[in-house]
Amino acid sequence: MTPAALIGTVAATLIDGEALFDTAVASLAAGVFVALTGSLAIYGFATAAEMQRVGRDVAAVGAGALAVVASLAFMGALGVGLYLIISG
Repeated sequence: MTPAALIGTVAATLIDGEALFDTAVASLAAGVFVALTGSLAIYGFATAAEMQRVGRDVAAVGAGALAVVASLAFMGALGVGLYLIISG
């Protein structure tokens, strides 16, 4: 067996391509979700403050509700991530 064939065989047995792909897709989805919910929370709080300042109370309540829901989703995602890291 040539050294090149041996290296290819060892690499094929050490790397599980399907698990690696699943990990990459899950991390991409989690990163997008956390970034999106964090951004929506910031946007909601800023918009609620602005709408309250100009006297648009209904819009302020809507933006505040968006901020609260996005903040809860963000904190939930962080909690799940910490749980998965700690539990191994």
